[in-house]
Amino acid sequence: MLAAHLDPLAASLFSLMAIASLLLAFVMLGSRWLRHYLYAFAAESWLIAALSAAVGYYGNYPELYLIAILTFLFRGLFLPYLIFRIIHRRNIAREVHVILQASSSLVIGALAVVFALTVAARVGAELGLSGTIVVLALTVMLSMKLIGFLMLAVRHEAISQILGLLVLENGIFLGAQILVPGMPLLVEIVILFDLLIVVACFGLLVQYLQAHVGSTSSLALRRLVG
Repeated sequence: MLAAHLDPLAASLFSLMAIASLLLAFVMLGSRWLRHYLYAFAAESWLIAALSAAVGYYGNYPELYLIAILTFLFRGLFLPYLIFRIIHRRNIAREVHVILQASSSLVIGALAVVFALTVAARVGAELGLSGTIVVLALTVMLSMKLIGFLMLAVRHEAISQILGLLVLENGIFLGAQILVPGMPLLVEIVILFDLLIVVACFGLLVQYLQAHVGSTSSLALRRLVG
């Protein structure tokens, strides 16, 4: 495993990028303005693209350079552009319907990180990889997945839920780049383009909700039952 045999400089670089990605997930969790979500997601995607390139360089995986370029262009530019168009056309500025306030969401997010760290440390100890970047990669991956699930649970704006799913998937993708960088190129490309289907489906859902209910909140789906 590449992550278990990194030199200190590479391990520090990977750690910095992974932690910065996690902090950007907290930016999304703690804000109610949709454009802030979008900017944070784009920056997070650019960091993951840079991480892919760095893993390709240090691990001698040339195919990861292509993944880095696709991630930068597709996740960091194209998907944010599509979501921005949805926000602009529907004139949606901020999240209105929330179960928890931003401060409470951040506290639960911090507890999720503690839980993820505990699980990752236990797994690292079982594998004999304690003290390596493997533990950090697992922690960040699990934390971002839990934060994505939390965004899906406490936010009801359809755009917020799109970004919650994308954060969740970013966490999986980030962890895969560090832990299993030899994943087949075709699989990674398929994962990237699956996101386009997700955004397109949610875009249609937003349009349908606003046309038939006059709101883009997923709570309005209850009124469409029957």
